[in-house]
Amino acid sequence: MQRYFTDATLTVGAHATLNSTVEHHAVTVLRMQVDDQLEVADAQGHAFVTTITKTAPLTVRVERPIPQSHELPVAVTIVCGISKGQKAELIVQKATELGVRQVIFVNTQWATARWLPDRAAKKVARLQQVAQSAAEQSHRDRVPQVSFVPLLDAVLHMEADAKVVAYEESAKAGEHAQLIQTLRQQPRSLIAVFGPEGGLAPAEVSNLNDVGFVNVGLGPRILRTETAPWYLLAAISTYTELQEEQSDRVNS
Repeated sequence: MQRYFTDATLTVGAHATLNSTVEHHAVTVLRMQVDDQLEVADAQGHAFVTTITKTAPLTVRVERPIPQSHELPVAVTIVCGISKGQKAELIVQKATELGVRQVIFVNTQWATARWLPDRAAKKVARLQQVAQSAAEQSHRDRVPQVSFVPLLDAVLHMEADAKVVAYEESAKAGEHAQLIQTLRQQPRSLIAVFGPEGGLAPAEVSNLNDVGFVNVGLGPRILRTETAPWYLLAAISTYTELQEEQSDRVNS
């Protein structure tokens, strides 16, 4: 069943009008009609099965809630140095499918690409659309928020239960336990910083360490800048979701 999002708060039995973008996709592209059903996730991150009652404007009646959550148990924010080409779109798309809560792009010292503040807004708007589409496709309950900050200093004092930085030198040194140790503490929120193609400068890593960010290696191989966030999210999903599911099956 197709899933869409609304900024409204939904309640069972109520009617809701969906925006023109959703209307175009559902009615024009998918040719949905009155009495067809679709899923809608609301502003509170709650998803519902709804029935179309009118197509212009697209109006639905909220039938019943969908109890299963599609969100990671850990609210993960990834902070990514600016990369070349279209890698930012790829990072947002796949990170959304893997459960990220927020994606922040930032200019870093050793990056070969930079975003100018006066052009960043247009880029972020495009990336937010990518996140929206990927959230619909993967049946997320929330659309991740995409943003840009010009300097890494803006990230230093963000609040989270756990803070890590994926550092290439840690991977080269064979470090592969810190991420698991962090997840064992069962954080409800986590911020992870990733460098661009050129990596993070030692001074940047030092500044992060000074405010509580812990260096982690992501396995024995050196990952591309767009692959590293996916590795982290997949590892978090395996540790927090698949193990729990396996444990539940054993206990039953």
